[in-house]
Amino acid sequence: MGLDEEHDAQVQGLYARWLDFGTRAGFAAMLVAFLIYVSGLVPPFLALDALPQYWGLPVGEFLRQTGAPSGWRWLDLLGRADYLNLACMALLCLVTLLCYLRILPALLGLHERLQAALALAQVLVLVAAASGFFAGG
Repeated sequence: MGLDEEHDAQVQGLYARWLDFGTRAGFAAMLVAFLIYVSGLVPPFLALDALPQYWGLPVGEFLRQTGAPSGWRWLDLLGRADYLNLACMALLCLVTLLCYLRILPALLGLHERLQAALALAQVLVLVAAASGFFAGG
């Protein structure tokens, strides 16, 4: 195995370990949040049995009829079971970002500047997308 292959294997292994842990932890959090939601231990913002009446609505109409927040204002409702589920999904979406952040120092340490630049570009795109930068008006 040449030096390039060793570097690739080292970085890929690091990424894979973080991805494995992150997805397992995210799945466990989602399972717990779902069980909390369906058990009724924590009240939801929208009652579970009321959801079918909103399923077919366009987003704007759904927001108007339910009073649900848009953008990042959903964070204000983390004490509600349905939004706790949403938070767990958002955390699962962060796994890729965390993996890229984790391999960035390793790539720099291996003097893989192009790969590090690509990983950094991925991080910047993911952060910009999460912030709503690409959402427009």
